[in-house]
Amino acid sequence: MGYSRHYHEAPLPAWEPPAQAAMFVLVEMVDTVRIPPWQFERKLNDSIAEELNKKLANKVVYNVGLCICLFDITKLEDAYVFPGDGASHTKVHFRYVVFHPFLDEILIGKIKGCSPEGVHVSLGFFDDILIPPESLQQPAKFDDTEQVWVWEYETEEGAHDLYMDTGEEIRFRVVDESFVDTSPTGPSSAEATSSSEELPKKEAPYTLVGSISEPGLGLLSWWTSS
Repeated sequence: MGYSRHYHEAPLPAWEPPAQAAMFVLVEMVDTVRIPPWQFERKLNDSIAEELNKKLANKVVYNVGLCICLFDITKLEDAYVFPGDGASHTKVHFRYVVFHPFLDEILIGKIKGCSPEGVHVSLGFFDDILIPPESLQQPAKFDDTEQVWVWEYETEEGAHDLYMDTGEEIRFRVVDESFVDTSPTGPSSAEATSSSEELPKKEAPYTLVGSISEPGLGLLSWWTSS
């Protein structure tokens, strides 16, 4: 396999990328936090912050987004100790940093891989991003031999194959999102009689759908900056 496919004879038109908007939001939440008695000697705020991060960090909250870290605690209500439980229970109002880009936001990630379903993109901390075939720069084709998508870029001299290789940085627009409730549920009677080999494929709780089908989007190496 030669290396010539990584280059094209004529650079694509100059394009100035827009300023990337914040893909993180602050979400106000309320939860009751249980602090065991062996942590009473610590500052209450420190114990609560630790417990909230244990519970939420790197978890997807349905219809909210991927929780990153605690931002601050805005209010502590009275703490209670219930009979038979020596721990304290405190209702906490707090703000949490959440990854939840808005629709049409432009993000930059890296190609994690390609498949007939499209180009799979990672942001490093979030991997469930797909750019489907119809949302690629057109005309596009899937190279079965190398398992990559290719943009057949047309010029006056003819078509140039621009490969979307794994590890390349890619700029894309968020066009859709999907939340799946992955809370555990009891098996139905039909499921109880089925074999373990027929278990359904585990779905990602939060996925993004991207698009690069417009000027300036796609691999960063495709576009020259003015």
